Amino acid sequence: MTEFAVDIANLKKTYGNIEAVRGIDLRVNVGEVFALLGPNGAGKTTTVEILEGHRKRTEGSVSVLGHDPSNNERIFKQRIGIVLQKTGVEPYLNVEETIKLFAGYYRHPQPIQQILEITGLEKLRSIRVQKLSGGQLRRLDVAVGLVGNPELLFLDEPTTGFDPSARRSAWEMISNLRTLGKTVFLTTHYMEEAEYLADRVAIMVNGKIVAEGTPKELANHESETTIRFQLNSTDGTLPQHLVSKSTSSGDSIAIKTDTPTETLFEITRWSIDTGNQLKEITVSRPSLEEIYLKLVDKSETKVD
Repeated sequence: MTEFAVDIANLKKTYGNIEAVRGIDLRVNVGEVFALLGPNGAGKTTTVEILEGHRKRTEGSVSVLGHDPSNNERIFKQRIGIVLQKTGVEPYLNVEETIKLFAGYYRHPQPIQQILEITGLEKLRSIRVQKLSGGQLRRLDVAVGLVGNPELLFLDEPTTGFDPSARRSAWEMISNLRTLGKTVFLTTHYMEEAEYLADRVAIMVNGKIVAEGTPKELANHESETTIRFQLNSTDGTLPQHLVSKSTSSGDSIAIKTDTPTETLFEITRWSIDTGNQLKEITVSRPSLEEIYLKLVDKSETKVD
């Protein structure tokens, strides 16, 4: 077994004078769910296509499951699964027939019954594709990607267009792949999705990786903590040095601080000294979405 499912060093891809990927280094551990995030045009699609063997790189080294994907080896193709945003399936086949059709492309496909159980399609096995809901059809896309029993599964925007209930259901299915020992390489625009599913994430902007780590590690790199609370009385006025750090929305007051323990102590001491009762006080670190937006904004406005 290779040490890393994906190992990239100084990867570059240019189209004429345009640098789509600008010397990135990236490693994905075996058995983890890894999310690559970034705005449109960041270079994510180009990077993933290189990893899948669908696009040639300009410079750098790439190893996927120990293979150079640019060699287009049959054994490499047998070891990966790809779930695109849209998978071309025959609408008049039923679910089981569709999975069997794709199973025929592999030497050692996963048992159909097992695929149906993993993807939650067992009760829908006889339903024609054209009758499936959007969420059910996406499950079928994943089933098609899993039928070859891949070690590494590429998932491109797996829940685009889903309602909240269908999205949560899909997340549970993807999480279960980790327990089967699969490595999942995920691209998504939903920060909540990445935060829920990914062991580690990388944020890509303008062809470069600008941050990488677990969602918690990225949050810890952001020093600001937000303290939110409400006051029982509108007569209370915070000390001036706290007012300068605060914002208000309706009855709620938010204070951003690099020293949450000291600031919280000041707020509670002021509350006791003045008799202003605090309500619904919370202390929170920035979400992955807040960190993402800050990094993207900073990187896109930075001049090379």
